[in-house]
Amino acid sequence: MANAPGTVTVTDATFDQIVEHGIVLIDFWAAWCGPCRAFAPVFEAAAARHPDVVFGKVDTEAEPGLAREFEISAIPTLMVLRDGIMLGAQPGVMSARAIDDLIRQVAALDMDALRETIAAREAAAAAASAATIAR
Repeated sequence: MANAPGTVTVTDATFDQIVEHGIVLIDFWAAWCGPCRAFAPVFEAAAARHPDVVFGKVDTEAEPGLAREFEISAIPTLMVLRDGIMLGAQPGVMSARAIDDLIRQVAALDMDALRETIAAREAAAAAASAATIAR
């Protein structure tokens, strides 16, 4: 199935490059999934409204490794990333208004503060792990 204008196919080989910069929404879908087919026009219309956002599509049948890696257990699932950081995933069909609101919220995030928080959590986890090993 060809992508609609404004959307890109995401594969295991292209994932890192596609999500590296900016806001990225990824629709995990399958051709046999009725709700996925119902959500596709909403997702495609959002891509047309938000040309500054990357709208990717992962066919879970063609890319089972990506679906497994991100623990996709229901489709459609919409994953949101910014600057390579996964912010969350929402299973089920979303409305146009909900997608627009999600994009506004993600755009408003202070990414420097988020990166600092992530680094602090990772440092704390590494310290706790080192302390456990030292015992």
